[in-house]
Amino acid sequence: MSYQIGDKIPSFTLQDTEGTQITIEVGTNYHTVLLFFPLAFSGVCTNELCTVRDNMKVYESLNAKVYGISIDSFFSLKAFKQSQNLNFTLLSDFNKVQSTNFGVLNNDHFGMIGVAKRSAFVLDGDMRLVHSEILEDAGNLPNFDKIKEALN
Repeated sequence: MSYQIGDKIPSFTLQDTEGTQITIEVGTNYHTVLLFFPLAFSGVCTNELCTVRDNMKVYESLNAKVYGISIDSFFSLKAFKQSQNLNFTLLSDFNKVQSTNFGVLNNDHFGMIGVAKRSAFVLDGDMRLVHSEILEDAGNLPNFDKIKEALN
């Protein structure tokens, strides 16, 4: 399955870096930015998430909550978040349910099967998809300008 612009995304729950269940759901008064990334501690992923960290005030000024999502365990994500001083929530999709639902599972990431493709999604307060970017080359970063445009 994969979602298209305009689709209403069903609520979903994933574990944060403390093992707490976090639900992304309808009826919020903010936009939600979902950044799927392949693996914690890899070079490009670190660059991507540190770029978001360094621009968090921009996302907050645009009334957006940002979530980084990978198939790493919440234990690994906790260490990654601490090591990079990330100031937004990381979520574990260890069982690959949301990576599958969003159509971002990669069948060959340096020989690893089932790693999330680097991708960015923006949802409005009603959980409607307003921006979608799935990158085939994990060496590329999402278009942060397009993400910010979708938040206006």
